[in-house]
Amino acid sequence: MDFHPTEEQAAAAGLAARIFADLATHERLAAAGTGSDAELWKALTTAGLIAAVEEIGLLGLLLLLEEQGRTTAQVPYAATCAYGILPVAAHGSPEQRARLLPALGAGEAVATGAFPARGRITASSAGRLTGTAPAVPWLRDATHVLVPDADRALWLVRTDGPGVETAAVETTAPWAAGRLTLSGAEAERLGGEGAYEDTLAAARTAFAGLQAGVCTGSLARAVEHTSTREQFGRPLSTNQGVMLRAADAYMDTEAIRVTAYEAAWRIDQGLPAREHALTAAWWASEAGKRVVHAGQHLHGGMGADLDHPVHRHFLWGRQLDAYLGCGSELLAELGAWIASTAEGEHA
Repeated sequence: MDFHPTEEQAAAAGLAARIFADLATHERLAAAGTGSDAELWKALTTAGLIAAVEEIGLLGLLLLLEEQGRTTAQVPYAATCAYGILPVAAHGSPEQRARLLPALGAGEAVATGAFPARGRITASSAGRLTGTAPAVPWLRDATHVLVPDADRALWLVRTDGPGVETAAVETTAPWAAGRLTLSGAEAERLGGEGAYEDTLAAARTAFAGLQAGVCTGSLARAVEHTSTREQFGRPLSTNQGVMLRAADAYMDTEAIRVTAYEAAWRIDQGLPAREHALTAAWWASEAGKRVVHAGQHLHGGMGADLDHPVHRHFLWGRQLDAYLGCGSELLAELGAWIASTAEGEHA
């Protein structure tokens, strides 16, 4: 494994860090409510940071998503890359790649996904979809939704097409989410056998990288607060209990990061990575939950203020804890996968 970023990956990450730091401020995020920041989205597309994902791969994307998570920037960046750029590049036909990738890279098209498959949506023999996805992240911004049907075939649906209805819903994090209702909606098939599993593994890895950034941002705020806030004449950070809590949160954050990097590297190299993606997602769920709780707790009474910046990290961390499978669900899936693999080896 080689986690060292290439020159292109490092340059993209540095540019993303500057854009997110400049535009994803607490004041702008508070003003955005649950909507997305159109100015920030335009800045990312103008800088080429969406189109670049096709070149820098999933590991490069993780570096950029860490910067988004660090600032909890409200743009459909993770969704467009995980459910648009990457699956179209990997599984789209030459015609689909030529038609969709330029629009996605320029920000003219925005993608999201009704993931994971829950068996709620069925496809007819004519390729028309019927069913409901109760909560799809960034659906209110999306022009295209990647939808897995009950048989785990992938379909790309336009949100403005006939038979497609969307309605705003509120989730724990302000992700401009919506309810997707399909009534014989027209759709185009994307990829063949294995496309769903590949896309889900990449999405789980990508959102684990986003969680690593959320946790890094939460911990950084906690460190700053406890280093400057004094109690009994000395900084809170000199209290042994505070130091141990912060140290545990740091180790959890690094565990999320390294497992996500490993899964991303393997996917980029074309190696089997399903169990590695599940491992990264499990760490993102279980450890991520612990870290954002610690970040809020280390702020003391201020952590209970819904308007405090650290509360936004708490909301994102809890949303990512459950998104694409909570810890117990992921652990059960990982165990079943390992058991089936072992049976296959001894058959």
